[in-house]
Amino acid sequence: MCIPGTATSRYVNFYTDFAFKKIFGTEANKDLLIGFLNDLLELSGDKMIESLTYLNSEQLGDSMDERRAVYDVYCSTFGGERFRVEMQKAKQDFFKDRAIYYSSFAVRSQGVRSGRLMPWDYRLSPVYVIGILNFQLDEGAEENGRVISKVQLKDDDNEIFSDRLNYIFVEMPKFNKTEADLNTSLDKWLYVIKNLYKLKGKPEALTGAIFKKLFDVAEISAFTDKERGEYEESLKNFWDLNNVLTTAKSEGFAEGEAAGLERGRAEGLEKGRAEGEAAGLEKGLERGRAEEKLATARNLKRLGIDSDKISQATGLTPEDIENL
Repeated sequence: MCIPGTATSRYVNFYTDFAFKKIFGTEANKDLLIGFLNDLLELSGDKMIESLTYLNSEQLGDSMDERRAVYDVYCSTFGGERFRVEMQKAKQDFFKDRAIYYSSFAVRSQGVRSGRLMPWDYRLSPVYVIGILNFQLDEGAEENGRVISKVQLKDDDNEIFSDRLNYIFVEMPKFNKTEADLNTSLDKWLYVIKNLYKLKGKPEALTGAIFKKLFDVAEISAFTDKERGEYEESLKNFWDLNNVLTTAKSEGFAEGEAAGLERGRAEGLEKGRAEGEAAGLEKGLERGRAEEKLATARNLKRLGIDSDKISQATGLTPEDIENL
C-alpha cells in the first residue's frame, strides 16, 4: 500500500475521504474531475466531457462499513453516461465481483423513472466504474507493470459485445514515475494522487490552470476551521484503517511463518528418515556385493585359477586375493 500522509503536510492526502470528495466530488471543483476523466479515458474533440451532474451515490447500495474503505462520487454527463469513481483504500475479497455488483445499480437505475409516459426500449447509456486502488489488483500474480486495466464485455473473437459496461482500474502502487518522467497529462494526475501530501509546492512539470486550481484547493492552510476539523478526522480514520491493515498483515505473516516452520520441521524429519533408510539400504547392498566378490574369489582360488584372472573376474586387487 502507499504510505499515509502526516498532519504537517502542506497539502491534503488524496487517499482520505475528505480530500477525495473535496477535489473530485464538489460542484465548485467538478472541472477537476472532468479533467481527470477526459485524460483517463483519452477523450478529445467533441467526445470530451464538458459538464457533469452529481448524483446521489447512496442509491448504489453501499454499507457504512464499506464507506470506511471506499470513497466514491457518482455522476452523469449531459448525454446520460454514468460514472462511479471510487477511491479504494483496502483490498476486499471478491473485489471484482463487487465491482460488477455495484455497476448493476447504475444500469438498473436507468430504467426506474417515475411518471414514465412511454414504454422503455431498454436502451442504456454507458456506465463506467473507475477504481483508484491503493493496492495491486492481483497481488501475488506475475508482475506485469500495467498501471491501468480496462475491462469490457467481449465475445469469443475478442470483439466488443457491448460498450455499455466499462471497468477501469488504476493500481497506484505500480505507478512509480518521478517528476522527470511525467510525459502525459494522465501521468501528472497519477503523480499528484500518489504524492500530493508529500509535496512542498506545485512541481514545475504540472503546468496549466487545472493543476494550479488543484493545488489551491488542496492547500490545508486555506481551509476554514470547520474544513480543517473534518480533514483531521478523515486523516485519523485513514491512519486507523492503515494501522489495522498493517497489524493484520503482520499477524498473518507471523502465523504463516510459525505454521511454515512447523511444517518444514515435520517435512525435514520425514525427508531425513527417508534419506536415512535409502542410505542404509545402499550401504547394505554395497556390503553384500563386496562379500559376494570375496566368496567368488575364494572359490576360484581353490580351483587353482591364477590371481590375475581372479582379479579380472571380481575386480579385487591382487593383494586382496593374496590375503584370502
